[in-house]
Amino acid sequence: MGLSAVWIGIFNALIGTYLAWAVLGKKARDMTRRLEAKTMPEFFEKRYNSKNMKMFSALMIFIFLVPYSASVYKGLGYLFESVFNIPFIYCTLGMALLTGLYIMLGGYVASALNDFIQGIIMLAGAVIMVVYVVNSPQVGGITNAYRSLAQIESAKASLVGPNPASLLGLIILTSLGTWGLPQMVHKFYAIKDGKGAIRRGRIISTIFALVIGVSAYGTGTFGPLFFNTVPDGNFDKIVPMMLTQSAAPDLFLGLITVLVLSASMSTLASLVLVSGSAITIDLGKGVIYKNMSKKFEVNLMRIICVLFVAASFIISVSNPSAIVTLMSLSWGALAGSFIAPFLYGLWNKKATAAGAWASMITGLSVMVICVVLLPLLSGSNPGGVVRFLSAAPNAGSLAMILSLIVMPVTDRVAVAKGVIEAVPAAETK
Repeated sequence: MGLSAVWIGIFNALIGTYLAWAVLGKKARDMTRRLEAKTMPEFFEKRYNSKNMKMFSALMIFIFLVPYSASVYKGLGYLFESVFNIPFIYCTLGMALLTGLYIMLGGYVASALNDFIQGIIMLAGAVIMVVYVVNSPQVGGITNAYRSLAQIESAKASLVGPNPASLLGLIILTSLGTWGLPQMVHKFYAIKDGKGAIRRGRIISTIFALVIGVSAYGTGTFGPLFFNTVPDGNFDKIVPMMLTQSAAPDLFLGLITVLVLSASMSTLASLVLVSGSAITIDLGKGVIYKNMSKKFEVNLMRIICVLFVAASFIISVSNPSAIVTLMSLSWGALAGSFIAPFLYGLWNKKATAAGAWASMITGLSVMVICVVLLPLLSGSNPGGVVRFLSAAPNAGSLAMILSLIVMPVTDRVAVAKGVIEAVPAAETK
């Protein structure tokens, strides 16, 4: 992508954070309290008066958060392997065991407190990382880096990069996608004091996202200055090996390791808790076994969390896909299925269950067709449109866009033909 990749971090902050807080914050807080919904599947059930939608979304969350969690383990594993020369599989296994212990002993409150501490570490580490990499012999400062990238390939130094279409796909997926991910929007349900908390959250989160996003993507753009070819043919090893070759002191490498560990543990805790609650609370207590005791619920949640961690570990060590592919598959399937029902469910009183179902099926179908069927039908070396659509980030972006179009169209057709009432029962209470 060249220097244009920095746009991803900028739009992550502006669209994925600032605008998300502005559009979703107060509305999500108010409606989830009114409907007494604590999870996204529970919101769908009560907003659209559909228990089947709750079951479907709960299963989707558990299944498609596994590859995202696996991508986090892969990133951690490659970093620890590069810095400490410990085999990848042992690093990943250690992280899986640590995550399981972390969740079972701490739970949500411990995760929230740790997120705050980890966030401070991430901010400091990200800034130091950029300073060391930019001043490394291979980069030699921003101005020299710009000239060097232009010499390698002129497009790498341009504003839109060598592949503007793929750049746009990544921007849409990682920025707009946060609006429909259960582990991203659940923070809005727990906003404490309305406007004041929303204003503070919007400002603090945007600054944090801007620093982290620009630092991460900005550092990655200097990869071609360190390597003529991809190390071991594995794109996921580029940044870890950049850090070990940047002539940085051991203290710096230790800090960066803690930085990535902090970011990863924060993400993993969120993923495991959201997935565990989807099966235990939304599917187990909400549908299968309604009279579940509190003790049984807690123990079942722990078991489900352990199973989720185990599945993520197995995929991370056995799947050759790149981190961005695993993450995009997860985000594309979930955000593509949930963004329209969640967004329109908050803001459009005439949103119907028919439209919500249509958008969910559309989002999931697009991902299956583009990421699974197209590569199978087109062979090992697809080209043109097929190659573009089969890339997981592009497929995920298309899934979200089509989902947002399909739902209002289906709502209008359903209401016009008298198939369904204009306003679901839950919204008229």
